[in-house]
Amino acid sequence: MYAEFIEAYSNTILNFNLMKKLILLFCLSISFLSCNKGSKESQRIVPQSSGNLNNINVVIDNTLWKGKVGDAIREVLTTSVQGLPQPEPMFDVNQIPPKVFSGFAAKNRTVLKIEKGDDAGLKIASDLFARPQKVVVVTGKDNAEIIEVVKKGKAKILESFKNQEIAERQRQIKKSLNTNNNIEEKLGVTLKFPSAYRIAKEEGKFFWARKNLTTGTNNFMIYEIPYDAIDKEGDIIQQVIKVRDSIGKIHVPGPIEGSYMKTEEAYTPFLFNSIVDNKPAYEVRSTWDIKDTFNAGPFLNYTIEDKINNRYIVIEGFTFAPSVGKRDYVLELEAIIKSLRIKG
Repeated sequence: MYAEFIEAYSNTILNFNLMKKLILLFCLSISFLSCNKGSKESQRIVPQSSGNLNNINVVIDNTLWKGKVGDAIREVLTTSVQGLPQPEPMFDVNQIPPKVFSGFAAKNRTVLKIEKGDDAGLKIASDLFARPQKVVVVTGKDNAEIIEVVKKGKAKILESFKNQEIAERQRQIKKSLNTNNNIEEKLGVTLKFPSAYRIAKEEGKFFWARKNLTTGTNNFMIYEIPYDAIDKEGDIIQQVIKVRDSIGKIHVPGPIEGSYMKTEEAYTPFLFNSIVDNKPAYEVRSTWDIKDTFNAGPFLNYTIEDKINNRYIVIEGFTFAPSVGKRDYVLELEAIIKSLRIKG
């Protein structure tokens, strides 16, 4: 009798312990599922974005697109790229009606969305429908208000889309980088540029890299100048042009005796205050030509302040591509230039 009691008691204890383990396992399962659900909600899966460089999808009603609202949008997005010898639009534009903006159509990397609403405004969002993606949403209660928002927000719209495209070109460049060069060793900077570029000339701390195109070449030069070579109180454009023309005369000869690359005098250069590697830079865009020849093309020159090392790093991209558009070539050069990082 006593033995039967002990056996029954032992079974009860075992069952109780088993029940505790089952309850604990159940609680852990619920907790895991809850956490996993929360994690999925906080890190929702979005598809990979797509689309050609410098191509904007405009989501807007057909009627609005054909009227004054569409005119205002086209005027902003097709602003001419500054510094090119012939006018070229900053972006190509595709219109998509809202009712078909889903699935593949929503994966474009850059989207401008026009909506009617009570509150007028401009909002910029990232990765709404795909990743990476930049979506600019313009709202207004009527056509006149939407047009006003688009025009007032021109600079912000263009900057947002352009930065997205530069980041995309840099992402593409990283797939195949040129690592066979002495730029970091000689100049103390890192620069990410495609393996399709070769070092055409290296003389001391001057480098000229070139990539062959179907109709010409894409090029960049990088070198340093003393910090006192630029007088901040003087005419910046004249100083930058003087430096680049002297470099062209020494390092970039033309096809005939005595010819060299210089700044085209017929075009007025554009000057911008820019930032590269969190350092102030003078950005000058204009057109180059070869003295005594008909060769010419666009250039973009960045003179970057490196106060710690008592110098300026100058990096310039220039394109020679006769009879074809040059916008995308210049974008590639800008993406390369803005990857520059000064060591130390």
